[in-house]
Amino acid sequence: MSLVRPFRARMYRHEPGADLSALTAPPYDVVSPEDRTALLARDAHNVVALELPDGPLDPEAPGNRYETGAATWQRWFDDGVLVDDDAPAIYVVEQSWEHEGRPVRRRGFVAAVRLHPFSDGVVLPHERTLPKAIADRLNLTRATAANLSQVFGLFSDPAGETDALFDAAIAGEPSCHATDADGVLSRVWAIKDPETIAAVAGIIGDRPVFIADGHHRYTTALAYRDERRAADAAAGITPADPAYDYVMMTLVNMDDPDLVVLPTHRLARSEGAFDAAAFWGRLAEHFDLTELAGAPAQALSAARRTAFAVRTADGTLRLATLKQDADPTVLIAGDHSDAWKRLDVAVLQELILKPLFGIDPDVPATLDRLAFAKKETDALASDADAVFLLNATRMDQLREVALAGETMPQKTTYFYPKLASGLLMRSLG
Repeated sequence: MSLVRPFRARMYRHEPGADLSALTAPPYDVVSPEDRTALLARDAHNVVALELPDGPLDPEAPGNRYETGAATWQRWFDDGVLVDDDAPAIYVVEQSWEHEGRPVRRRGFVAAVRLHPFSDGVVLPHERTLPKAIADRLNLTRATAANLSQVFGLFSDPAGETDALFDAAIAGEPSCHATDADGVLSRVWAIKDPETIAAVAGIIGDRPVFIADGHHRYTTALAYRDERRAADAAAGITPADPAYDYVMMTLVNMDDPDLVVLPTHRLARSEGAFDAAAFWGRLAEHFDLTELAGAPAQALSAARRTAFAVRTADGTLRLATLKQDADPTVLIAGDHSDAWKRLDVAVLQELILKPLFGIDPDVPATLDRLAFAKKETDALASDADAVFLLNATRMDQLREVALAGETMPQKTTYFYPKLASGLLMRSLG
């Protein structure tokens, strides 16, 4: 069976070429309460009312957020705020912005992608997921029977076979567009021609798909599929190729030179009183330490080995570079692959956060002392005991680790920009 198929997107009712900026939002997991309030102040129909509805998180509590989300989803459809596209399509989303002074664009196909358990080796994760986040998304999916936002997937197309399809698809005027708070412009086109849809499906073929962002949404979709299958089987129903066997996903060529991957920096706190002098002393066991006077990012990018810019609460800022004779494949215990052990985030986790801070991903209580920052300035402005600035993880590293059936530590990659929520949704019927 084909991995991808077209679907009839549920969208805000709009005229061709409409600006939907006031109705879209960043992904739910990066929207703060203050962001949510501001988005709804722009338009009461903003998608955040569906993604993060009002009400308590307890699904048993009266008026919980899942009941509210389901009621809003149905009411907006009944009132014509949301409408289904007139025919199944595969959609092209192009995002354009300026990165480090140069114009950049990223293009992807949005399709219904057949769900596979990770053990099949067809759709592969690269990061760990958190059970609490999955429970929230599963409750919302049960209530709405919908994919409210897209999983961000990657496929390999080094020859650029999909470029001509992209070019043809975006030759006309877009169906709609939206600009986010960072100035990223997202535009959408619908591909409804059966031959072009077949060409897209053929190129994707049986190539593995790597999840770039949306691990929780994909894992939620798997759990929801299994629940729906069990319920249908109990009722003696055997639906043909049901919608719940698929999840809405944006597929981007991971070999596209315009694919931007940024690091996520770490902010750590000690369990007790933090002793900066003792910390630096232990860090020097495996790392060469040099004082930093200039921009940390420049020093990091120039490093030829695993390195971190490290700032302690007393203001000391140093570059910590893994020593020449410090081999992470030897120093890091466990049965992980050598590729996993060479990841910067793995070195940080196994040689610094675990032994020096007692922060262990397998001990959830310790993760309360670990925070993350996307921007270097935000990380350095924090009052954490120690801040670790990282280089970005490379695509070849993601591919090698995922194909080995392993997952990277949480928040190893930050694919920029995020996909806008609200341009395309999908009913699971």
